[in-house]
Amino acid sequence: MINHHLVYGTLNDYLNSEELIDTDDERYRQKLSRMMVEEKGYAPDELTPRRYIETLFARSFVRSTIELTVTLSGRDFMILRYGPGSLVSRERAAIAAARVLNKEYRIPLAVVTNGEDAELLDTTTGAILQYGLQAIPERTRAQKWLSDLKFLPPQDPDKREREMRILNAFDVERCCL
Repeated sequence: MINHHLVYGTLNDYLNSEELIDTDDERYRQKLSRMMVEEKGYAPDELTPRRYIETLFARSFVRSTIELTVTLSGRDFMILRYGPGSLVSRERAAIAAARVLNKEYRIPLAVVTNGEDAELLDTTTGAILQYGLQAIPERTRAQKWLSDLKFLPPQDPDKREREMRILNAFDVERCCL
C-alpha cells in the first residue's frame, strides 16, 4: 500500500514514551495528548492511547484506531478520534466506535477532532453537544458530569454488528484505487 504521509523520523509518545513514526498526523495526536494533560487536567494514566477495533466485512479488514480513551473513576466515559479535514464526515464512525469499544457498556461521549476544531458528541442520541476544542471537557467538569452520564449496556448482537459495519465502512482506506 502506498503511504501518503511525510515521515520525519520517530518521536516518543507523550503519554507512555513509546517510539512512534513521526508524521504530521502523529504530531497532532501528540498535541491532543499534551492538551488533555496540561490544559484539561487529566492524569496521563486516565488517558489510554491507540486502542483499536478490528472488523472484517465484505473481505475488507479494517483496524479502526481510537486515539484516546478517557477514563474517570474506573469507567471509560469518552473517546477522542482524530482525522484531518472535515469533522462531520467522522461523527458517525466515532459514535459507532464508542458504542462497541467497551464490551461492558457503551461509552457515553465521543469527540471528533482535526486538531484545530472539535465536536463533542452524545453517543446515545448522536447529537452534537458542543463545538470547538473548548468543548472537550476539563477533568473537573467531566467529574461533575460523570454521575449524570448514561453508561448503557452493550447493544444486542445484531445492533452491535451494524455498528461494526458502519465503523468498517467509514474507516476503510480507499486511496488511489
